[in-house]
Amino acid sequence: MKNSMLLIAISAAVLSGISVKGQKISDGQTVEVNGMSVTFNILNKESVEAGGKPYDRYKVSASVKNTSDKAYNIRLSSYPQIVSNTGLVELDCINATGAKLTSKKIELKMKPQMINVTYSAYDKSGKFATSTIPVTGSYYFDPGDTISDNAIFIVPQGEKPDVSVRNLR
Repeated sequence: MKNSMLLIAISAAVLSGISVKGQKISDGQTVEVNGMSVTFNILNKESVEAGGKPYDRYKVSASVKNTSDKAYNIRLSSYPQIVSNTGLVELDCINATGAKLTSKKIELKMKPQMINVTYSAYDKSGKFATSTIPVTGSYYFDPGDTISDNAIFIVPQGEKPDVSVRNLR
C-alpha cells in the first residue's frame, strides 16, 4: 500500500512537471495546445549592449487562436471584482535576461467584455444627473477568436530566443 501511494505521488510530480515546462516553439512555428493554435514569430533583431556585455534584442509576436468549438468564459458576479486568471497560454523565453526592462514571458489573456452602465446621482452642485461608465462584465475567448501580443526579448549574443509554450487553462 505504501509503495502504491509513493508511486502515485511520483507519477503526479512527474506529470505536473511536464505540464509546467511546456512545449518548445520556434520562429514561425504554430503548435496546438488544448484546442488552441499558438503561433510565435520573430519580427526583428538588433545587437545591443547592456552592462558592458553584448546581447541580441528581438522584437517578437505571439498569437493564440481558438480552433476548438469550446468557448472560454469568466462571468463576473460583482463590480469591482478582481480577476487574475484570465490567461490562456504563456510563452516563456528561457534564455531571456530581462535586461533594460524587457520581457521574459508573453501571457495571452482572454478579451474583456465591456458593458456601459448608466446610473443617476446628485452632482456637486446638488443637481440630479445621469452618467454612464464602462465596466468589465466578463472575459471571453470564443471559437475562431484570435488574441495577439508583442514583446521584446534580450538574449545572450549569438543565441535565438529559446521559447516554450504552456496552457494556462
